[in-house]
Amino acid sequence: MFLTLSRIVKFGFQDVWRNFWLSLATIMILILTLFSVNLLLSLRIIGQAAVDNLKNRVDISIYLKEGVSEDKALGLKARLANLDNVQEVSYVSQADALEAFRRQHQDNPEILQALQELDKNPLTSSLTIKPRDPDQYNQLIEQLSQIQDPLIGSRNFQDNQALLAKINNITNKINDIAIVISSIFVLIMLLVIFNSVKLAIHSHRQEIAIMKLVGASNFFIKAPFLFSSIIYTVAGVILTAAIFYPFLNVLQPYLDTFFFGYNIDLLQYFNHYWWQIAGLQLLGIGTVNLLASYIAVGKYSRI
Repeated sequence: MFLTLSRIVKFGFQDVWRNFWLSLATIMILILTLFSVNLLLSLRIIGQAAVDNLKNRVDISIYLKEGVSEDKALGLKARLANLDNVQEVSYVSQADALEAFRRQHQDNPEILQALQELDKNPLTSSLTIKPRDPDQYNQLIEQLSQIQDPLIGSRNFQDNQALLAKINNITNKINDIAIVISSIFVLIMLLVIFNSVKLAIHSHRQEIAIMKLVGASNFFIKAPFLFSSIIYTVAGVILTAAIFYPFLNVLQPYLDTFFFGYNIDLLQYFNHYWWQIAGLQLLGIGTVNLLASYIAVGKYSRI
């Protein structure tokens, strides 16, 4: 058995070397496929990080009635802070609300002029609530809607609900696009491997005929071609990593600049999950390659 396996390995490497340019083209297709998959994974990580950051910035504001004292407002704040999905509750006084409004419209002199003409502060104090889990936003809205307190003047949650719905829609579209594009590349890779094995068998058709005449088993004839697909897979994964990591080193500074404050570190992510990513790609691509090779070998090795 050991002798048979050693010969299969030897013939597999010989097949790769004898068809060097075909093997090189096959490995290049694998590299392009894996590079595209890793690039799509990076885009998904970036998109997910941006979406999570936006979700974390979505808060809920409850506006208090005019004339509510700070002590009563802080009492309501403590009550809201005890809710399950509340991470933090901030009290915004009338003066702070007015100052924030002025900063927001500092480039609009008409609004600032209108504020100066008013005799009093038109804004009321409010409580800003930050959810612990943005995905449980609707449940928190239901809890807040059921709270009946004479201090509460108004509450409007529709804008934030619409924003979160758009964010979730974007997330779903990113995931769907990544799956579709990855599937297309995998299909192309499967066809390339299939045709590579077909051409390799065609170039060795005389050798296969002789091996059958001298009594070689079907397994011994087919196994080197299957082993060649494993060589392609391992070479593709290793070379893709050798190309993709320098690419990440070049890309990361631009991400830090463009997504300032979002804490998106692709290099750290790929370093942390290197074994999982490489293992899944090796297993997935290897399975696809073996399947394509097995079908091709079974179809074209009947001499």
